[in-house]
This record gives sequence, structure tokens and C-alpha cells, in this order.
Amino acid sequence: MFQFFVKPEQIVENKILITGKDVQHIAHVLRMKKGDEIAVFNGVDEKEYHCLIGEIESEQIICDLCFVKEISNESSNKIYLFQGLPKNDKMELIIQKAVELGVYEVIPVAMKRCVVKLDDKKSNAKVARWQGICEAAAKQSKRGIIPNIHEVLSFEKAIEYAKQLDHVLLPYELAKDQGICETKRIFRTIQENDSIGIFIGPEGGFDQVEVELSRTIGVQLISLGKRILRTETAGLTVLSFLMYELET
Repeated sequence: MFQFFVKPEQIVENKILITGKDVQHIAHVLRMKKGDEIAVFNGVDEKEYHCLIGEIESEQIICDLCFVKEISNESSNKIYLFQGLPKNDKMELIIQKAVELGVYEVIPVAMKRCVVKLDDKKSNAKVARWQGICEAAAKQSKRGIIPNIHEVLSFEKAIEYAKQLDHVLLPYELAKDQGICETKRIFRTIQENDSIGIFIGPEGGFDQVEVELSRTIGVQLISLGKRILRTETAGLTVLSFLMYELET
């Protein structure tokens, strides 16, 4: 069954209004017809609204609500991925898979060793594209929300943003002496409803100044094992570990 997101105000009693680009997608790409069943989420509560397509108009689709189903697809822990800007289109893969693995927000970070440099115009265009990829991944993986793609931040601003979180983790190749067992121990200190930040460096890794700055807010350096992981692998590995440890 196809899934779509609407704003809460688009659900009125027993009617659901679908607007925007989804209208064209439903009518002309999926070629759905009156009477076809779809699932709708409002991105706020963990409810799945099952409805039938009623009227297909040029600017909106009016659906008839059939029933509402309680779901529990979201983790009680909000996970924030602070991703150093990677080269090429790696960010698109990272966002897609991070959404599937339950991330709450992705914060692109311009770090010292990032090869990619984005001005404001390019940054805004990239974030808009990444948000679209995020929404598609949320639909595919049946998320109850659409995770947010934050504007690109400097490392210093990202550290300030991370201060609000209960736990902030930074996988670091020079922390390998701690071993994966210490990483597991740290993960097991995370409680239900705790917020978690994960800092992932770009291809060139973290600059030592960035590591020292992160320590000033209590960031915990962790090891992901004996091997060096690529930037597009490291964050997804941490998210997978957390999903295994925290979701029951």
C-alpha cells in the first residue's frame, strides 16, 4: 500500500486532503483511481490513517477516511546525525539509509577536512534536494514522521547545537584502544527517551582541533572496531548498533 504524508490540518473529520506534488504523483505516475486505498501519516502522532481515494482534482485529492491504526515505528530515542560533508553524491545514500535506520534529524556539517565547499545558494539547493530524498525514504520505510534535514552548519555551530542532547558520540580511529567492548558499554548507558548525537567525519577524518573542541562539551569518543570505515559506512554502522541496542 502506498503511503503519503499530510499536515495535521489536512485531516478534517472523515476527509483527508492531499495537495502539492503528491497530487501529480498519485494521479499521473501511480495512475491511481477513485476507490484505491492508501495510507496517510500526519508526521506528528504515531497513527496510520487508512483511506480511499474519493475525488481527484487538479490541485488536490479528497480521500475518505476508513479507519485509524495505532503504530509504533518510531524509536523513543531521538537520534541526530551530524555528518561531515562527503564528496560526490554520498550524502544522498547516507540520508536514505539513515532514515531507514530511524534517524530523527540529519545535520550536514562543514568540517575542516571536507573537500566539498558549499556557498549559501548551493547549500540551500542541496538541503532542499536532500529533504526530498528524506521524504521518499520515510515513505518507503513506513516511518511515522519525515526526519528533518538541517541547514549546513560549521563544526563550531554543530557543537553548540549538540549541547542540548543527552549523549553525543564521535567515532574516532585513534580511539580504537578503547575497543568495541567499551563502545557497547557506552551504548548500554543510554536510557529510554534520551536524545543522541552522532558526529561523523568526512573522507579525511576529523581535524585534531575539532576533536578537542568536541571534548569541551563532553562528547564521548568511541571505537567501531579494528577496521577503518568510510564516511558513508561509519554513521550507518552506529545507527545499526543503536537500533539493535535500543529498540525492543
